[in-house]
Amino acid sequence: MNQRGRSVLILGATGLVGRECLRLLLNDPTVARVVALVRRRPDEAGSSKLQTHGVDFDRLDAHGELFEVDQVVCALGTTMNIAGSKEAFRRVDYEYPLAAAKLGLAHGATHFLVVSALGANAASRIFYNRVKGEIEDVLRTLGYRSVTVLRPSLLIGDRQTTRIGEEIGRRVGFLAPGKYRPVQARDVAIALVDAARTDQPGLRIIESDEIRRIARSA
Repeated sequence: MNQRGRSVLILGATGLVGRECLRLLLNDPTVARVVALVRRRPDEAGSSKLQTHGVDFDRLDAHGELFEVDQVVCALGTTMNIAGSKEAFRRVDYEYPLAAAKLGLAHGATHFLVVSALGANAASRIFYNRVKGEIEDVLRTLGYRSVTVLRPSLLIGDRQTTRIGEEIGRRVGFLAPGKYRPVQARDVAIALVDAARTDQPGLRIIESDEIRRIARSA
């Protein structure tokens, strides 16, 4: 890794977790360069560290040179309601992360970090959990020196639209045990950036309860 500072590529930099992650990366003195692949310009676009590139995520292969970084952070994610179909959901939560992971590996990245979800399991009967589990499984096989998977529970944060499930989580989530309690998007970003800085070799899976512990100690 570059001794003058890490280079990090982030996908999903304008999302709930991604925008917090981007802010933290830009303020991290161990990070020299941040490459954000976006569809719209992020709020932190004025930083000298940041290189922002508008891309067609269906044609990531056309932007392979942008993946010449040390680490790739994937904070992409959608919901079935927003995606509109299983095919569209799978494209965002499986196909895009996989394409990014392959490009990163081909261009020298050694650490891939991804935001997955509580309950991710390729054998799940629940489509959402099954897709999350499938992307986790395939990432383990690609040959990265380090793969970090975060599995947050219900995400709480400043969204542009109100979600009924999140509002319920805000009100009664404290009653849920351990890793099932809702987690702040900011805390997920803190844990994600901490894992990138630690750069632990091998596979690391960080569940919601550990996400909160990392955030509290940051």
